[in-house]
Amino acid sequence: MDFQGKSVVITGGATGIGFALAKRIGTAGARIILFEPREERLAAAVEALAPFGVNACAFAGDVTDAAAVEALADFAWATHGRADAIIANAGVGGVRTEILDTDDAAARALIEVNFWGVWNCVRTFGRRFQGDGLPSAIYATASENGLFNAVRRNGGIYVASKHAVIGLMDTLRNEAPDTIEVGVIIPGWVKSDMTRHADAAMDADVFANRIVPQMEAGQFYLVSHPYNVVRMEERWAEAYAAFAKYAPREPGDDAMDVALFMERMRAEREGLTPPPATPHP
Repeated sequence: MDFQGKSVVITGGATGIGFALAKRIGTAGARIILFEPREERLAAAVEALAPFGVNACAFAGDVTDAAAVEALADFAWATHGRADAIIANAGVGGVRTEILDTDDAAARALIEVNFWGVWNCVRTFGRRFQGDGLPSAIYATASENGLFNAVRRNGGIYVASKHAVIGLMDTLRNEAPDTIEVGVIIPGWVKSDMTRHADAAMDADVFANRIVPQMEAGQFYLVSHPYNVVRMEERWAEAYAAFAKYAPREPGDDAMDVALFMERMRAEREGLTPPPATPHP
């Protein structure tokens, strides 16, 4: 998306990654609406953006409250005529216990923000974008922990929440009309209010300067930390090895591929040529 002249809503936008994205996108010419529950943080963020020439305002609320997200959308439409994009960035960490020892209430509270908060933003703004049919964009912040397990102990519910966000956005990009651009932001270790040992983490402005050009280019995976590929290769090498040993390719295996089956059914309904399967090696 070209952000010049656009109205962009950023949840969790008063600090950390959200604030850095607001600054970067705002200096590219967008009008920014920040959203989070802490009014004093919002006021400070709007004030801090002013010296950079960013046109920013704020609306207080909680992404876990669907009515509050609906009110945010009303505010965006009333303030700027519509929103052109939303970045569902709000997220929490903090549950640092092993899975078998994790408190159920703490786990559910994290999922409420990290998954259902994204869900509320996607549904509320996505339906409005779909309704008016104008060019729009929906972005959500996941994590490197959605691609592999960076927090190998004491973070299972957080890791699970970020896997869920990537799954949600990957499905959304196949369902959304062509007028809605979809992207998933995948931070590695970035300095923020959530970061421990911050000296080793990527500066938030450096992160935003890597991510925003990818948004402008219409990419789906919005990535930042190069060493992530090493961890991804480790994960998938293990999975590939399991398939090679216990479920190797065999003649006719494409008959049980769900995506190919659905494409064949669609082709049959529409009188099209069905897509070819990847041949058995």
